[in-house]
Amino acid sequence: MSEPPLRVLFCIGVNQNFFDLPTGEGKSVWDGFTTMLTQLYELPGVTVLGTIDDDQHMVGPSGSWPWTCYVLADVVDQPAVAAACNLFRTVQVGEHGLWRYMKIEARVGRPLPEPEATR
Repeated sequence: MSEPPLRVLFCIGVNQNFFDLPTGEGKSVWDGFTTMLTQLYELPGVTVLGTIDDDQHMVGPSGSWPWTCYVLADVVDQPAVAAACNLFRTVQVGEHGLWRYMKIEARVGRPLPEPEATR
């Protein structure tokens, strides 16, 4: 019997470096971010359950809570969690890795039990 997947909340923040870019030059970061998301969805052992983006309700860098956006996923094991986080190192934005402009932190746990249906 295989182990149940890990429930992972990937918390993603935007760094000050993004906000230091001249107006209009952030598109390359957005392109890098969407490349990272595509690779995350395709990563073996990762099943994305949902996303949330808080960019309309917060402005400026997010070094910690509250984060800018979140990805909730079921992930097969710790190496797959690390591989997902590593995408911020490997996806390029110009001559820099995505991590120059954004950061990621993974919160790992397990799903809460489903409540029993009421009669």
